[in-house]
Amino acid sequence: MADNKDLNEMLQIKRDKLEDLKKEGRDPHKVVNFKGRIASSLIKDNFEEYDGEKVRIAGRIMAKRGHGNMSFMDIQDEEGQIQIVNRKNVIGDEFKQVKKYDIGDIVGIEGKVFKTNQGEISIETETPLLMTKSLQMLPEKWHGLKDPDLRYRQRYLDLIVNPEVKSVFVQRSQIISEIRRFLDGQGFLEVETPILNTIAGGATARPFTTHHNSLNIGMYLRIASELYLKRLIVGGFDRVYEIGRMFRNEGMDATHNPEFTTMELYQAYGDFEDMMEITENMVEHVANKVKGTTVVEFDGHEIELKAPWKRISMIDA
Repeated sequence: MADNKDLNEMLQIKRDKLEDLKKEGRDPHKVVNFKGRIASSLIKDNFEEYDGEKVRIAGRIMAKRGHGNMSFMDIQDEEGQIQIVNRKNVIGDEFKQVKKYDIGDIVGIEGKVFKTNQGEISIETETPLLMTKSLQMLPEKWHGLKDPDLRYRQRYLDLIVNPEVKSVFVQRSQIISEIRRFLDGQGFLEVETPILNTIAGGATARPFTTHHNSLNIGMYLRIASELYLKRLIVGGFDRVYEIGRMFRNEGMDATHNPEFTTMELYQAYGDFEDMMEITENMVEHVANKVKGTTVVEFDGHEIELKAPWKRISMIDA
């Protein structure tokens, strides 16, 4: 009970700070842009080029420390983290405002790049700008966000606290882009087919149901794109594919979501051998483009994705 009371008091303090900022004409939520910023990784990877130069960077405060007339902040942007050094003799009266910043706040910093005595690449603040006041508490730094259920339900929080997760999303986007490039290069046409269907066809899963008011009929969210794609083959398109969302009103767990993305492709004048060849060549292409290699590691095992793959019959399997 005491913990909840302490938490509520800390959340109230954050809200009180925001109200004070508004009264002072410093409402951070009215700051709508911060132009000319660069990524933290660019500065850290090219220190010799940026040493002594004035830069602008923006991100979320992930840690803060210091006392007296000097303080430090770790700012996290999309590319990583960088240390910010605040000195009262440099930023003057604004130093008092900077000391009120909280972990979780989003700030814009303009200042000079330098390296501390400990050798850490940093930015010395010249002009600070509070752009968003965080009104919630981030998970405790050293314990992090470990609960899988909370991580999946509040993915934005997972991305803040576990930034390495971003690489999974980046690679997913790259994989989808490369699938498109490969299939387009093979003469396939990307299409969009209806998500609202009058029949729940294409697979045997239980559908989500809804109602179309204007037509006064029941409808289903698609559980597969199969039937419409096959109709396009009938209509004269020899090679079609679709990457889109499907909806299945069935059980769910950490690896099964009721809405998910699939890719289906159909080709006239071909058989399952052609489909096997397309699949293995596509996977090899995507692996080379996204990972730079056809060898990937999974569960401690190295897997070679280079085509052709070993063939085995269903009965033998």
